[in-house]
Amino acid sequence: MLVIPGQRGRDLCDAGLSRRQLMQVGGSSLLGLSLAQMLKSADGAESSTGGPGFGKAKSVILLYLQGGPSHLELWDPKDNVPDNVRSVFKQIPSKVSGAEVTELMPKFAQVTDKLTLIRSMSYTPVGLFNHTAAIYQMHTGYTADKVSPSGQLEPPTPKDFPTFGSQVTRLRPPTVPMLPFVMMPRPLQESNVVNKAGTAGFLGRGFDPYYLFPPGDDLDMEKMDKINVSDLKLRPEVTSSRLQRRSRLRELISNGMPDIEKAVKDYDLDTYYQSALSLISSGRARDAFDLRRETEAMRNQYGRNTFGQCCLLARRLVEAGTRVVEVIWPKVANSDRHSWDVHTGLTARMKNESAPMLDAGVSSLIADLDDRGMLDETLVVAVGEFGRSPQRGVSTSGNSNSDDGRDHWPYCYTACIAGGGIKRGFVYGKSDQTASSPLENPVHPTELLATMYHALGISSRSIVYNHLDQPRELVKADPVTALFA
Repeated sequence: MLVIPGQRGRDLCDAGLSRRQLMQVGGSSLLGLSLAQMLKSADGAESSTGGPGFGKAKSVILLYLQGGPSHLELWDPKDNVPDNVRSVFKQIPSKVSGAEVTELMPKFAQVTDKLTLIRSMSYTPVGLFNHTAAIYQMHTGYTADKVSPSGQLEPPTPKDFPTFGSQVTRLRPPTVPMLPFVMMPRPLQESNVVNKAGTAGFLGRGFDPYYLFPPGDDLDMEKMDKINVSDLKLRPEVTSSRLQRRSRLRELISNGMPDIEKAVKDYDLDTYYQSALSLISSGRARDAFDLRRETEAMRNQYGRNTFGQCCLLARRLVEAGTRVVEVIWPKVANSDRHSWDVHTGLTARMKNESAPMLDAGVSSLIADLDDRGMLDETLVVAVGEFGRSPQRGVSTSGNSNSDDGRDHWPYCYTACIAGGGIKRGFVYGKSDQTASSPLENPVHPTELLATMYHALGISSRSIVYNHLDQPRELVKADPVTALFA
């Protein structure tokens, strides 16, 4: 076992090394690690860099399609298959040969020249057949400690692995006074397990996302008009100059209390205080959340519904300097209405509710970013925790399914990825005749996560320390560099 002595960020001469610790460090050379490499890993920096696409993206927008959308009904349609496999929706061409979609995605078909479809997402579940554990894996790169056969988990705890965005903002904080990580419009949830994989876990609450959960239930399509960011505003009686005077007074008091300063210096409170002060006084975040600054035509283009307006807000946030935005599909997975969890009622629900929202939101976001010259530096990823079963009406996870429904299917599904150096007009991987399993280039969810880190200039093999101060890799996978131009 390798031991990094002392506290991270301090000189070794101040660490009080014991003879045993020095021997442990010296022995690391037997494993091919130099002391410099060990210290870089210990600090969470990249252990390896470079390669196609490395660091091309400055920000990322994750469109998390919680519930598991059916790839056969959206972006991997199949002809010449049995009736209980074939989608009821017709296949249509897109701008890219070989990237055909269904008639549910006509707007998306017009932007396929700007993105890559990964049609070979795949993993074999180990306690991951249901939503919650699969969501945890997709967001953290790890499987949870406590998983029941049904896939349910314990509630979030401080020992959880951090969600992807928290890791990014720790290693790549914003360069402007802006919220680093925003999650909206609802928490990750399955049954009564709420926000598992949606926290900073063992990194500490200081790296939690800014949770933008407007009031209203999942069927309220106008909830984004009810955004309340009062915590980002100055009270009317507190002017910006008054706030700055308070800050200077705080500094004077702190300078006169050296013992307290010494006690808390390792917590870097001044950094957090100054970040919060800059965020509030600049008004940058407050303005970014104001969707009324957009034209009615632009808002209509994205779709006047929760998902569409979240996609538009994601663009505004990234434009203002936010590093990570996660848009969670606005309907909890429970097989009704516009949920992707289509065990029953697939045809009407996808045709009338979920697919039109997805089609307008994703296509508008990608096209809008490209029109503004932002797509090359903004990585957009749309993916769920799994796909749906090739055969309708069968049970694969213990759930009951009607003839007009599909069950969970992690063995083969599709992800959409664009921007941040990703190839344009490209299809990566290939599913078999019934979209049951990959024929070429399978991509594990952890490899997709590693690819996202890579695009942002972060090595997926970087070392972080958990709540027990044990070293862990960001994710135990390597990026799929063939996705990059």
